[in-house]
Amino acid sequence: MALTGLFLVLFVIVHMLGNFSFLVGPEAFNSYTYKLKSLGPLLYFVEIVLALAFLFHAWNAVRVWWGNNKARPVAYRKTATSGNPSKQTISSKTMIWTGSIILVFTIIHVLTFKYGPAEAEGYIMMVNGTEMRDLYRLVLEVFQSPVYAFGYIAVMVLLGFHLRHGFWSAFQSLGANHPRYSPLIYTIGLIIGAALAVGFTIVPIVAYFNLV
Repeated sequence: MALTGLFLVLFVIVHMLGNFSFLVGPEAFNSYTYKLKSLGPLLYFVEIVLALAFLFHAWNAVRVWWGNNKARPVAYRKTATSGNPSKQTISSKTMIWTGSIILVFTIIHVLTFKYGPAEAEGYIMMVNGTEMRDLYRLVLEVFQSPVYAFGYIAVMVLLGFHLRHGFWSAFQSLGANHPRYSPLIYTIGLIIGAALAVGFTIVPIVAYFNLV
């Protein structure tokens, strides 16, 4: 679960950076997505690896959560945020729930954009003589819905909370639990979680308020 989690963190960072091309304009964003699509079999391979990593990560998370519940069927009388060495926070205590919401969101997100309206439905743009899918238009239209725009933002905030604990926990699971390095890894996790939460909210805000 630690390895798949770190792999997915890397993917999410790359995905966010790619999303920033939306801020440059329709030609830049559509050209970026067109180049990804033109990878052909390589893109399909990457998508399969991502899907397997996502499902494997989710399955193991449920398995661990279920095992913990069976090991302690009676809940604690009192719970509170802890410091070292457990680093127990609201992020760590809600991992299964934030992860479940992110899983459902990801399915909706993929259906909305990857399998949403394309060239056949008239979402077409010409860039330097090349016809390509106008995904920029679709993103603008989808984020005009306050439900999707602000729902997206809410899930990205949960993603930040999820990564806040998940990043540090992954390295701890891999044995990188050392007084010298653990505080740095924990801080990096905080920064990554906050940066991704903020970074992913930029596009929906720009699209919803027509700031392009």
